[in-house]
Amino acid sequence: MTVIVQNRQEKVPVTDVLGLTARRAAEAALNSAALPGEVELGITFVDDAAMQELNHRYRGKNEPTDVLSFPMGEEEPQEDGSRVLLLGDVVVSLETALRSARALQRVLAEEVAKLVVHGTLHLLGCDHETGEDAARMRGKEEEILNTMVLNPPGVE
Repeated sequence: MTVIVQNRQEKVPVTDVLGLTARRAAEAALNSAALPGEVELGITFVDDAAMQELNHRYRGKNEPTDVLSFPMGEEEPQEDGSRVLLLGDVVVSLETALRSARALQRVLAEEVAKLVVHGTLHLLGCDHETGEDAARMRGKEEEILNTMVLNPPGVE
């Protein structure tokens, strides 16, 4: 399993712990799905302006949001004959995540973990179009997040 984390914004500092938390959240979500073979997932941190542009372009909503998922679902052949499933990308607005974390009185890493798990579950086919689907997805999110240690001492 490969999780690539990229920071494409400068408004919210990205510590090593924040990047590691995002990676571990994605890995936990992927492990919960027990996908066969090798899987690759991208996580990109952006600011609100970039997120608003993406949200407008792909969802017709001219406002920033906290997380968007962009599925690929393509298999890429490797030199050894194996294949890697390119699952897709999870894009997180760190500005929105920081505002949410402050409003909920939690650390940024915890909010980012929640958003990455949510976005990864979308890439795995989960949705929240109906109340029943939303409840099922929230349950999966909580189950996955409960497997992680999100707030070790000294983490901001």
